[in-house]
Amino acid sequence: MTNPPDFTIDLRSDTLTQPTEAMREAMARAEVGDDVYGEDPTVNALETLAAERLGKAAALFVPSGTLGNLISVLVHCGRGDEMILGADAHIFYYEQGGAAAFGGVQPRTLPNEVDGTLDLAHVEAAIREDNDHYPVTRLLALENTHNRCGGRVLGMDYMDAAAELAHARGLRLHVDGARIWNAAVALGVSPARLLAGADSVSACLSKGLSAPVGSVVAGDADFVRRARRLRKALGGGMRQAGVIAAAGIVALEEMVERLADDHANARRLAEGLAALDGVRIASSTVQTNLVYFDLTRPSPDAADFCAALERQGVRMGATSATSVRAVIHRHVSAADVERVLAIVAEALRAAAA
Repeated sequence: MTNPPDFTIDLRSDTLTQPTEAMREAMARAEVGDDVYGEDPTVNALETLAAERLGKAAALFVPSGTLGNLISVLVHCGRGDEMILGADAHIFYYEQGGAAAFGGVQPRTLPNEVDGTLDLAHVEAAIREDNDHYPVTRLLALENTHNRCGGRVLGMDYMDAAAELAHARGLRLHVDGARIWNAAVALGVSPARLLAGADSVSACLSKGLSAPVGSVVAGDADFVRRARRLRKALGGGMRQAGVIAAAGIVALEEMVERLADDHANARRLAEGLAALDGVRIASSTVQTNLVYFDLTRPSPDAADFCAALERQGVRMGATSATSVRAVIHRHVSAADVERVLAIVAEALRAAAA
């Protein structure tokens, strides 16, 4: 019987990142108060810092990115209104239809291009005219980086053009920026510049930035005022939340620039996978920390392949019968990547035998 490996390299998600020692120390000494009353000084400091980094007038600390997206959509849209978003958008694909379930907001999906964008000509054509038969189009929602499109980055020119179109037609623009920090680092620009035309953004602190929990939503003062009320209504109001907000401050001050290391390791993983018989991947399209690849052999399927990897100490996620996702984060070193490639190569050889 084969002994289990004495290591695990976990590439299922960057949500697996553990808080740093600096975060733990900051959490232990955080000054706290009741945040529902607006009296937690550490939460207030995080919100001020996040608003500055994202280029918005104000920000709000929320427990999760899913709640941040839901709150943002409900601020912009009323019951029976419509939002335009990609068919592969996280809001549409992975958030249980929350905007429809809790806000009566109708999603109008358009196909994502391979780079995560929406064709703006298709967006313009999808905006409803003023007609008693139609819902009112209120919102355009984009995702940057785009998860299901391989962590692809939506560039500044596209973001600016999307905002210009939305505003010219009376729509708001919301950005699901769960990995907006990765996008900004990949482009070498500030998040504020990338989001200059956006009316709101939800940005995660607990993925690649390693905070244990939480996201922020940001926009103008009126947006955040309304978002705060919705956060309370949806059960997201927190009390002495400075204990976790302290880690978010460290995340923004110390953990953003190091995302470039994750991107470099992801590119190396993609290049190594591309050289293996039995794998199909366009390594040149890997821009950030997400690596999607296809298995070209009929057996095993992706779930079986991932199970075989796990027996050798490597965890990845099957995203379809033939597709696999690997996510690089700060707990995955360059040496780990080489080890992963060797284990994947051996698993492919075993599958072909």
